[in-house]
Amino acid sequence: MSVSQLFHTLRHLRGRQILGRLRHRVRRLEVPAQRAGEGAPDYPGCRWPAQRRFLPPLPGGNAAERLRAGHFVFLNREASLGWPPRWSPEAVPPLWLYQLHYFEPLWLLDYPDGRTLVRDWIAAYGPARGRVGWDAYPMSLRLSNWCGFFFGRHRESVEGDPAFRDALWRSIHLQGEWLRRHPETHLLGNHLFENAAALAFCGSCFEGEAAQRWRRAGRELLAVELPEQILADGGHFERSPMYQARLASALAALSDTGDAELRELVEEPLRAVLRALAALSHPDGEIALLNDSALDQQPPVEALLAHTSAARGEPRSAAAPGPFALAETGYYGWRGRDGHYLVCDAAPIGPDYLPGHAHGDLLSFELSLGGRRVVVDAGVHGYDGDALRAYCRSTRAHNTLELEGADQCEFWGAFRVARRGRPRDVDWRPLAAGFRLSAWHDGYQRLAGRPRHRRVFAWHEDGVLMVRDQVRASRAVAARSRLHLHPDCAIVEREGNALRIEHPGGSFAICFAGPGRLEVEESIYCPEFGRRVENRALVFSSHTAEVEMGFCLANGCRRLGYDLAGGAVADGRRYAW
Repeated sequence: MSVSQLFHTLRHLRGRQILGRLRHRVRRLEVPAQRAGEGAPDYPGCRWPAQRRFLPPLPGGNAAERLRAGHFVFLNREASLGWPPRWSPEAVPPLWLYQLHYFEPLWLLDYPDGRTLVRDWIAAYGPARGRVGWDAYPMSLRLSNWCGFFFGRHRESVEGDPAFRDALWRSIHLQGEWLRRHPETHLLGNHLFENAAALAFCGSCFEGEAAQRWRRAGRELLAVELPEQILADGGHFERSPMYQARLASALAALSDTGDAELRELVEEPLRAVLRALAALSHPDGEIALLNDSALDQQPPVEALLAHTSAARGEPRSAAAPGPFALAETGYYGWRGRDGHYLVCDAAPIGPDYLPGHAHGDLLSFELSLGGRRVVVDAGVHGYDGDALRAYCRSTRAHNTLELEGADQCEFWGAFRVARRGRPRDVDWRPLAAGFRLSAWHDGYQRLAGRPRHRRVFAWHEDGVLMVRDQVRASRAVAARSRLHLHPDCAIVEREGNALRIEHPGGSFAICFAGPGRLEVEESIYCPEFGRRVENRALVFSSHTAEVEMGFCLANGCRRLGYDLAGGAVADGRRYAW
């Protein structure tokens, strides 16, 4: 970290964040004043109608019998913790430990095993300084899972078990009061949303004054954060489809409580979020891996849509075929009836005061052909400040142009961003049989020669994508355009700057144009947290002050020619700009 990086990071923070960070530093020296069972009112009763149906989290590689044998899996990493587990295991990443304390595997268990797990946590893991399970974020998810599992799914059992019910209530009361007093205003964004959702969710669950305080605090936070975090087109302002899916899950749970005021508050935001999320999903039903996004963290988009439709007694509506534009979020693309799907990134990295989940992916894209992913984003391996974290955030890990070996943004640490690139002059033109998108960005103008990258996309509905890159600088710069192939793709033919690629769903051709050299390099694909898969990237390189270069990709094509001015000829058929 340099002084410049620190300055360009801190200057974007909001006063609310800075004050929150000061409070957080003091707060870390505190522990909740109460111990479980001290000062809590008697169990006040549950407000929810019997048998609330909530969409459970994904198992994440866990199974009930494996849990009872002491084997817990998070982030594709298994640890033997015993049963009940050790709650402070060593040698696991912080995010893994967070997930242990979310209590999402609770939903895989029956009532007796769930009771055993939670009773042990209450007895063995009380509030103490430095215990990450008492951070506000895992506390928020844990409270929601405890209330949903015991008072939604197993209401009759827990009400018939007063000794456990009262112990559970005392711990929920302790955590709820702590969370109400200490929301994560030092972070804001998805963390503060989770705090708000948990307070509203748990507050809706119980009778009594304490629950009324939680519900009121949650509603007040949500009333501020929903308009801030959900953009006009339904996209989440951190520009991560994974966090957008999490937002949708939490809003659906609030609606499913049956609380009329909460449902009125979240209903329209939920519909908007789901519409945008449907646009950001590939034909395989999973999200695009834009920014910090990973598969197998949230229920698939189809499951979310099916659950919310069933809860409202409405028919399930599919994402419409044809061009789509989330102009406020900055994502544009196409969905075809034949399984072709393209999403292009012309988005800001996120809110300036909260860029922690951003990647160097301006003017990148992801592509599915015939229902199969073929050009992929690197994804995200983890949140540790290691080499893989740095790689997954870097520009070279995305399907865009890298200049001088630098990133479009100055990334440092695990979540920090100093100077950052911004999209400029975005021009979106939907067509009956495709679309055209152009933009440039200023992410490299901090470099010598002040280079500028402009990219134009032209998409044709039968699976032909043309891309043209322009670089302008006052001195020669090294430019590298990368295409990261899905691991299932195999290069079967190569002649000069043209290749033919086969994959389980078919084949496609790629042809590069302009002054440059084509190489194939080893790459890394991280579709899930903790999962690293080797793949390959096509790299087209040039070194000059001004250059036009690009490529054409054509589905099912055997002979492909591409001209930067005139367009492409695929198996004798012409495609113009």
